[in-house]
Amino acid sequence: MATQAAELLRGSALEQRRAITICHFTTAHTTLKSRSFHREFLPLAAGGIGVRYVAPMAAPARRDGVDFISLPQPENRLRRIFGPVTLLEKLLRQRASLYHFQDPQLLPLAFLLKLVFRRRVVYDAYEDFPSMAASSPRIPRVLRRAAAKIVAAVEKLAARSFDGIVTADPFTLRRLAHAGRNKKLVFYNFPNLDFFPHPPPRAKHFDVVYRGGISHRAGTFVLLDAVRLLSTRAKPPRLLLIGYFDGPAAEREVRERIRALGLESSVEIRGRLDHEDMAEALGDARIGVCPLQPVPKFLLNIPVKIFEYWACGLPVIASDLPPVRPFIRNSQAAFLFRPESSTELARSIAWLLNRPRWAARMGAYGREFVVRRFNNQGEVHRLRNFCERIAQMQ
Repeated sequence: MATQAAELLRGSALEQRRAITICHFTTAHTTLKSRSFHREFLPLAAGGIGVRYVAPMAAPARRDGVDFISLPQPENRLRRIFGPVTLLEKLLRQRASLYHFQDPQLLPLAFLLKLVFRRRVVYDAYEDFPSMAASSPRIPRVLRRAAAKIVAAVEKLAARSFDGIVTADPFTLRRLAHAGRNKKLVFYNFPNLDFFPHPPPRAKHFDVVYRGGISHRAGTFVLLDAVRLLSTRAKPPRLLLIGYFDGPAAEREVRERIRALGLESSVEIRGRLDHEDMAEALGDARIGVCPLQPVPKFLLNIPVKIFEYWACGLPVIASDLPPVRPFIRNSQAAFLFRPESSTELARSIAWLLNRPRWAARMGAYGREFVVRRFNNQGEVHRLRNFCERIAQMQ
């Protein structure tokens, strides 16, 4: 009888979990975002949670347990004006247990969803958006401080109004922790090992790889200067840059710098990659580099790239910044360097290239850290419990 009762309780809990439906919505992303899809909702759907993904993208109606609801592309002014109305109508039609979003531009619609239509809403502030506004090249310099204050104030109001707040690091959550009495969670962007399997032995076509934004603040120019310092080696290092530019002018500046340094044959630039292709691309290099500069955003946010490099078995060289330091100190899997010093970065790259066995050992330590601790499995378990508690609130 006790065994039968336990089975019934487990079955009841499973049915309760399956009854929960989460609706994620975005208007900013026309491709699958690695945090929301690959790290959060794909694993939740695999665990029995109902997931609906509302986005302006062409996608199958259902993939791996996730239901997709496509939004029309805002091709003309009329569609842009009535886009929020169309989105709100689609969201209300889902009748989800809770609604999850990440785009700060959707905060007004989310307030409407919560305060007028009384839906349960979770805001995933996966970046420190006020610090991003404070340094954004898309905002006139004279308006950046005011824009940062406005974003911070609206997020504080969101923390008081919504049912849950999620961040990607404790530094961002600290700013919102005491606002409101809702549930709060840090969901780290650790790799989903389904997309980062154990790296097989393979030939390497690049010595160094960087993945992320390609810009001054991301340390791209420090990295290029370091590669230039190493160009006199018998075998100059080859660099792979994977990512995106702030705009056409920023891309021209980077390409002009590569030409000026005489690095055209040493540097390859690829655009954004689908998350499913990231491990294959990163694994084509010997060393992963994270040369982020000490701008407000990078003094708060933990860079995903470090853990993805480690998941691919790469040793890491990273800027010595507060969010990075705790993960790397005493790790035996990475070196730190002063963010502005291309000389220190070049020295670390050369040291690893000259000691391939030591570099392989460091990469193996990094892979072990990710498999043992810094992976997505525990994060998904905590996120599932977080969402279930919100969905079941009276």
